[in-house]
Amino acid sequence: MSLAFLVTALAVVATPGTGAVFTISAGLGGGRKRAIIAATGCTLGIVPHMVAAITGVAALVHSSAVAFAALKWAGVAYLLYLAWMTWRDRSDLTADADEAKTSAWTTIGRAVLINLLNPKLTVFFFAFLPQFVDPAGSTVWLTMVQLSLVFMAMTWIVFAGYGVFAAAMRSQVLSRPRVLAWMRRTFSLAYVGLAGRLALSAR
Repeated sequence: MSLAFLVTALAVVATPGTGAVFTISAGLGGGRKRAIIAATGCTLGIVPHMVAAITGVAALVHSSAVAFAALKWAGVAYLLYLAWMTWRDRSDLTADADEAKTSAWTTIGRAVLINLLNPKLTVFFFAFLPQFVDPAGSTVWLTMVQLSLVFMAMTWIVFAGYGVFAAAMRSQVLSRPRVLAWMRRTFSLAYVGLAGRLALSAR
């Protein structure tokens, strides 16, 4: 495994995107446990893209304008839905209320969908992983699986770090209603911005 792969993968993972925003939001809203659950969900959302890249399905998405557009606009719609739900949320961020309102499975489901409905991630796997695989080797698929698992591990570690740090700042947010309102608006606008970036993206 080359150093170039590790450095590039870390740069991609550490760059704040939809998954990072969702995990940070989960940490602020539900604490450390909810942040780790969100990070796990975002990591699991990578699995379909990994499978697609290994089986060649990513090539179809990359070459088919219809398939790419369908995934892209589904992702845009879901991000706008998250933006709306975040903007209109007026509940207090208490541990008991949050636990009753959003189950762990719901958090995982939302996190998985965030990455599942991101066609750029499939294209990324299709274009990125092969650069570090010897096409003449006899275990190409095994090498791609290994690289994908490393990428997933890095994703979980970085996202969990974001979320745990956000959870550590949670008490500061809870004690300031204005900060809480500002935080929700910021995350809502972040989702809108990410939706806009996805909508304008090309294959």
